[in-house]
Formats: sequence, C-alpha cells, structure tokens
Amino acid sequence: MASFVDRVVLSVAAGKGGHGCTSVHREKFKPLGGPDGGNGGRGGDVVLVVDAGVTSLLDFHFSPHRTAGNGRPGAGGHRQGANGADVVLPVPSGTVVKTRDGELVADLVGAGTQLVLAQGGTGGLGNAALASTKRKAPGFSLLGEEGEEGEYVLELKSVADVALIGYPSAGKSSLIAAMSAAKPKIADYPFTTLVPNLGVVQSAGHVFTIADVPGLIPGASEGKGLGHEFLRHIERCAVLVHVLDCATLESERDPISDLDTIEAELAAYEAKIPEDQHGEYGKLTERPRLVVLNKTDIPDGKELADMVRAELEGRGLRVFEVSAVSHAGLKELGYALAEIVERARAERPEVVQERIILRPKAVDEVPFTLTFEDEHYVVHSKKAERWIKQTDFQNDEAVGYLAERLYKLGVEQALLEMGAHEGDEVVIGDGDDAVVFDWRPTLSGGAEHLGPRGSDDRLYG
Repeated sequence: MASFVDRVVLSVAAGKGGHGCTSVHREKFKPLGGPDGGNGGRGGDVVLVVDAGVTSLLDFHFSPHRTAGNGRPGAGGHRQGANGADVVLPVPSGTVVKTRDGELVADLVGAGTQLVLAQGGTGGLGNAALASTKRKAPGFSLLGEEGEEGEYVLELKSVADVALIGYPSAGKSSLIAAMSAAKPKIADYPFTTLVPNLGVVQSAGHVFTIADVPGLIPGASEGKGLGHEFLRHIERCAVLVHVLDCATLESERDPISDLDTIEAELAAYEAKIPEDQHGEYGKLTERPRLVVLNKTDIPDGKELADMVRAELEGRGLRVFEVSAVSHAGLKELGYALAEIVERARAERPEVVQERIILRPKAVDEVPFTLTFEDEHYVVHSKKAERWIKQTDFQNDEAVGYLAERLYKLGVEQALLEMGAHEGDEVVIGDGDDAVVFDWRPTLSGGAEHLGPRGSDDRLYG
C-alpha cells in the first residue's frame, strides 16, 4: 500500500448557488404586503491550505474527487439561504498547482498559505431584492449560479536546504541517518529508498535541512528508475551534494563516471523546466555543489577515494571523504554545508512565501460582440451568458426581465443596426449552454405581454 505520494490529479467542483425565492408577504388585513423572497446562499469553495503536519499528497491519491456544499435556496420572510460548506484541503509546504496543460497556477510554500481552487456559485436574488419603484411586485427570482470546477495537477517539491543525490546504494540514507535524527530505511540492495527523506542538521551553530533523494540512474530524466518521479524534489534545494560510492561492486562503475552521469541527468531535467520556474536558487547546474566520497571505512573504498580526489578537485569541486558507518569526516562536512547554506540564504533574493499566479476573470471591455454566423446572429458576452444561467425560462416575467437587461446592454439596438428582421434566430452563448430564440423587436423592450418597461400588469385592474 502506498505511504507517500508526491503527484496527483485532483478533480474539484465548487458548490452551486441557491436559488432566490419568490414570495409575497401575507398576514391578516394585509393579503399583499409586498415581496419578501430571500436570496439564495452562495456555493461552497474548494480551498487548498498549507499544513505543517502534512507531508504527502496521499489523501488525494485515494480520494481524487472533492466537491463543496451547495447553497440553500432563499425563503419567504426575507430569509436568506444558508451558504454551502467550504471544503478545505490540507497540503504540504512545497505543493505546486498546475492545470492539466502544465500551466502554473500556484506555488504554495509556508504554513497557512491558501489558494481558492474553485469558487462557489453566487446565490440567486429573491424577488424582494429585485423590487424597485417601477417593479414593485416581481413575480420571479433569479437562479443560483453553478460553481467552478476543473482538474488540477498537484506536485510536491520538498523544501530543504541540501539535496543528497547519487546512484542507488551510494549510502545517502546512511549519511542522512548519521547526520540527523532521521530514520530512513537502510538495506544492502538498490532502491531501498522509495520516498524522499528529510533530516534536520545542527552544525556550527546553524540549523539546516537535508533531503535524501531516491537513487538516480542513467535515463532518470526520461522516466527510468525512480529518478523522474523524484528529481523535482531537488528543485528547491540550495546546495547539491553528490554522494559517490567508493566501494561499489559493479565493475563498470567508478566515482568519476557516476558523477558525470548524474550531472548529465540534472542538465537534461533542467532543460525541461520553463525559464520562469527555476526557483529562487536559479538553475540546477549553477547551484553550489560538494562531492562526498562515501564508504571510506572499507580499505578498497579509501584507496579508490585517494585515486579520484585529485581529479575531482581539479574540476573545482570541494571533496570530503566520509564514512556513514564510522562517522569519519561528517563533522567537517557539516561545517562546510552550514557555511554554504548560510551564504545561499543571504544571497537569495527576498521572495514572498505565497507565490500565487493571480488570473482575475476577464471583464468585458466591450459589453458584447455581435456576429452573423451560419444564418443566425451570435451574441458573445460573459455578462449576457451569466444572465441566461440566472433565468427561469418557465417564468414569463423572468424572461421579460432578461429581455429588459439585454435591451439595456444594447443588444436590440445592435441587431437593428446589423439589419436583423423579426423572426431571425439569435444565439447567446456557446456549446450546450447556448440559448436560441427568434427575435421580436420591441420599442419598449422586454417581453411584450408584460406591458411597458418597468411595469407589472398585475398592479393594474
């Protein structure tokens, strides 16, 4: 059974808004006391919140569909419907939210950071809210709107200062266990580590975190082994530490070739990262790195480390010979890491913890556009499409109110100017939500059977 998940596809649906109520106040000696229908409640939101106690996306792996509560309809007596319950989803710090197309939506870092992933629909207005001096007794109300819905990809990128990278069985888990209180699984076979492990290290008066990234192999950036799944956990780390196995039993491997292979995989993975998503520490290939020659407690390992040290230092790399078993060299390594981490923190540009890409809904600069397509007129307008969804087409007065709103928007005048004739087909909206009607021009606007604009035939004998 899975115990750690760092990538999921989450399907969310916000709640629907409650319908408005059509009601007339009635009491003794006051049979028609005026409209008193309340508004519908808003639909619940789906919200992501960073929780320090959450370390995995495991919950979403088993329950990938989340739906917020619907708003309740309004009632008579000016009673507003209850709002739908929000669904608050705790996620680990370092969660990146993207669309299915790979477009970045949010980068959630820091406890308490929030993102409204899907916003609940607005509740419909009751007839009391629709009353005016010209429409004193509306016999209709507005419908609640649908909530937002969609599918998003959540990816977890570990938030750590140092990343230990290297081949399987290079001793990364043993190293993090020796330097911190972390207790990763350790065994003498490849791919023992299946999930990133985090450890907290105290050295030279400084505190920093180390991430033990599962073993990489050639082709990791293309999906081989476990590397493709966990390379993303390196992206947030300020320092990269190559852990090289000096006591490998594989004859075709040596520390130099291992280093070159891992560097090539990092470069290949980096090439896939968009330029604006490299993070506050910049590109992976430009970050400070150290080399750890591990398992020097073994005689052959010590001999091999002495042989390759000069070439590694010739490349400008700082080299440390250590043993996770005997703890030899770990103190010096800890001091060096503390120094580099503090320098990286000081040089890091100041960024806000909450990095959310704000994409406000477009507001029509032009209220609507009118085109002639396939023998009918098409009205394109977010506002008009919203009005369509709020209208109860079983209620003639509600249809008349829609006609009045469209008239005020200028749709009727635009149709006249384009040469539309009575009976021509007019389409508002796209797809399944589109509404088609035969146009009947009116001088007063609105539905003809309702009388002049702003009036209500029920008020006249």
